[in-house]
Amino acid sequence: MTKPLIIGVSGASGLIYAVNALKYLLAADYTIELVASRASYMVWQAEENIRMPAEPDQQELFWREKAGVKTGILNCHRWGDVGDNIASGSFRTLGMVIIPCSMSTVGKIAAGLSSDLLERAADVQIKEGKPLVVVPRETPFSLIHLRNLTALAEAGVKIVPAIPAWYHHPKTIEDLVDFVVARALDTLDIDCIPLERWKSS
Repeated sequence: MTKPLIIGVSGASGLIYAVNALKYLLAADYTIELVASRASYMVWQAEENIRMPAEPDQQELFWREKAGVKTGILNCHRWGDVGDNIASGSFRTLGMVIIPCSMSTVGKIAAGLSSDLLERAADVQIKEGKPLVVVPRETPFSLIHLRNLTALAEAGVKIVPAIPAWYHHPKTIEDLVDFVVARALDTLDIDCIPLERWKSS
């Protein structure tokens, strides 16, 4: 049985990145453990004028509806439940992707703070030497942001900024989003997104 992948959704703009990541991962029958930070609830309200439910079972239905996928296994966790299974180093995973990742979350993880389940799960991935990928969605980066990102990179975290490319000839916003999601999953050797790769002329 394939080990689960943790998806963290923090309070950064760009929730479509998380939705599309779930769409492809669940369609490929991955088991996903999802934790959305408290701030992400406010982003859903700001970006889509939608209230994300707090109850895990209702939240699973919410994310599945947004992703349009019924397959795969999706377990949602309460943001404040720091005693949940994904907060333990003995919980075996493929790793964790925080998509999108706010600079607040980057800063707290870089400082070793665990004020909620998302941050604790990320801290566990680092201390256990498991893969952790962050997809920061911010511009411009301040010197503080860059120092925090450097600290994470020095700790072995993969940094995949939400910066799309154009060599795959994107036609839609979804194409641009999918490129970033695919590059984030590439760092975990997960290839489940139809993406035109770079070809030399």
